Amino acid sequence: MPRIFLCACVWLLASLPLLAMAQSLPRPAEFYFDDDSNVARAIVVIEGDSEPVIEQLLQQVERGRRGADRAAAQVAHIAMASGRVDTGKVLYARALELVSSSQGRHAIAWNHGWDLYRAGDIEGALAQWVLAFDNRGTVRPDWVPPTLALALWKLDRKPEAIAWYAAAVRTWPNRWAHEASLPTLLPDWNEADRATLAEVLAAWREAPPPWP
Repeated sequence: MPRIFLCACVWLLASLPLLAMAQSLPRPAEFYFDDDSNVARAIVVIEGDSEPVIEQLLQQVERGRRGADRAAAQVAHIAMASGRVDTGKVLYARALELVSSSQGRHAIAWNHGWDLYRAGDIEGALAQWVLAFDNRGTVRPDWVPPTLALALWKLDRKPEAIAWYAAAVRTWPNRWAHEASLPTLLPDWNEADRATLAEVLAAWREAPPPWP
């Protein structure tokens, strides 16, 4: 780990109050048609994860200039991907302190959720994903039903998982009702997660929940 990475993280740990962000899970809406591509994508300021890249990103964070929130989020992802989960959480919290737009806040939460999920903190991931989509007026992001269904199924909250998957099927019945479509619909998911979602699909097919 670069020395500047260690120094910056020590500074952040000392200066940043960490807040619990757990939220209750809202009920599924009827449809989720909205392309949320400005939120549901990796935050990349500088390509790569090498030591020079990390140093450049952390310099942006320390200076607090425009784009510092995105730089903090990218370093947070690099940290969590390399197993430094606590450091990543601190940096994501710093990104939220620096961000000025609601869209940026939602993007940070979406990315933080996936990093927590990959680190095995599914409850934490679920809380971040709720922050990424809840209270957004009439916007209904299309990533929400399958993503929440995945997390809820893994948490053994199976009726809720099926209810959320049902929202995906209501929105696009010609897509989400068929297991063979999952690799095309979810190209960035790994095979194990698609297989888990296929279990949710099978449970939905066996007993589709009524709406509302």
